[in-house]
Amino acid sequence: MTTHATSALLTDRYELTMLQAALRDGTAQRRCVFEVFTRRLPPGRRYGVVAGTGRVLEELDRFRFGTAELDWLADERVVDDATLEFLAGYRFTGSVVGYAEGEVFFPQSPVLVVEGSFAEAVLLETFVLSVLNYDSAVASAASRMTSAALDRPCLEMGSRRAHEWAGVAAARAAAVAGFAGTSNLEAGRRYGIPTIGTAAHAFTLLHDDEAAAFASQVDALGAGTTLLVDTYDVRSGVAAALEAAGPGLGAVRLDSGDLAVLAHEVRAQLDAAGARSVRITVTSDLDEHAIAALAVAPVDSYGVGTSVVTGSGAPTCGMVYKLVAREDRDGVMQPVAKASTAKTSVGGRKAAARRTVDGRAVEEVLVAGPDERVRAVSASPDTELASFADDRGPGVLRPLHVPLVVEGEVDPRWTGPRGVTTAAERHQESRAELPRGARRLSADEAAVPTVALTLD
Repeated sequence: MTTHATSALLTDRYELTMLQAALRDGTAQRRCVFEVFTRRLPPGRRYGVVAGTGRVLEELDRFRFGTAELDWLADERVVDDATLEFLAGYRFTGSVVGYAEGEVFFPQSPVLVVEGSFAEAVLLETFVLSVLNYDSAVASAASRMTSAALDRPCLEMGSRRAHEWAGVAAARAAAVAGFAGTSNLEAGRRYGIPTIGTAAHAFTLLHDDEAAAFASQVDALGAGTTLLVDTYDVRSGVAAALEAAGPGLGAVRLDSGDLAVLAHEVRAQLDAAGARSVRITVTSDLDEHAIAALAVAPVDSYGVGTSVVTGSGAPTCGMVYKLVAREDRDGVMQPVAKASTAKTSVGGRKAAARRTVDGRAVEEVLVAGPDERVRAVSASPDTELASFADDRGPGVLRPLHVPLVVEGEVDPRWTGPRGVTTAAERHQESRAELPRGARRLSADEAAVPTVALTLD
């Protein structure tokens, strides 16, 4: 998703200056492995949700340096002529594996693994992180909301609280985490997400009275529309809505006041009028805690705006993109790791699995060791992991990495509307696998521990 023909300059300057230095000293073509992971979850969160993978893959094909970009880089003297020549022919020809979009993740989970030459892979850092950090933050918050809502639909309507293109990304990420619809038309067009929305308070205020506004809306949109009944007095608004549409009215919306009390009052008023099929939807600065508090109220759906598009207090996942393995001068892959205090990482390529017992997750298992052995696990996870399962105790090891890009070719299963549907299905299955209590909203540690399985 972009408003530009290329996403190549959605990056930081130092990625190009590193490339220039590596081209000069001959290390630019060394094979490298970069991992995307987070060192910790936001305070109080028990799991995260991977989202944005499909968007990364869609943009990868547009990550090109055209004439306009190269001319600007030359005018600004960002890099030298040799680097500009390399950028003119840039194409990512490496491979990417990662957690399937929609999968839950925990600290140290290698949610994306990018392998290619240093020159190819280093340029993707900022772009990959900007997408995954935002989209995963939105999906993580959205998952808490859909979990709290149980079987009642959540509807995304937060575009006006975000950058205009972030609103589209947020609608997509919320859909991955189970939101049933969005108010954003561009998200609907691009990703096949059902769109929702009828009228705001301005439409009621435009007319001489509420009855005239409702009659106009019903005439234009049909009796099955949703009427906003709290512009003036809620009880009078419900009466006017029924007068305009009759018992075939689709729904009434409440957007202010004590929503729990009002929902009970409105439900009683509707039932007394014989309008038992009319639904009640509520909006007004909802978050996962407000949704949970409305669990016993007669509410049929929730409209969520600001909280979902801002990650409900955690607007980023803190993901990083770190070099974990690279070729040495002899062409042998060597593990590398940063050792700075509080920013340590584990060197070497890693495969990932989740150990489950009776269908419930008990451990996130990172498989490390000699590069060729870990590559074998990544290539044939079902076969290779089966031999290690008994060593971890009861249960099974479920592989987590799936191929996303093979030798520069993107797997289309993860992109477009199909990718969103696939990701939403994966999320439902992954979240259902969490241990009991993992979906509570109260602050706690990660739902499962992350452990290492080191091969000889």
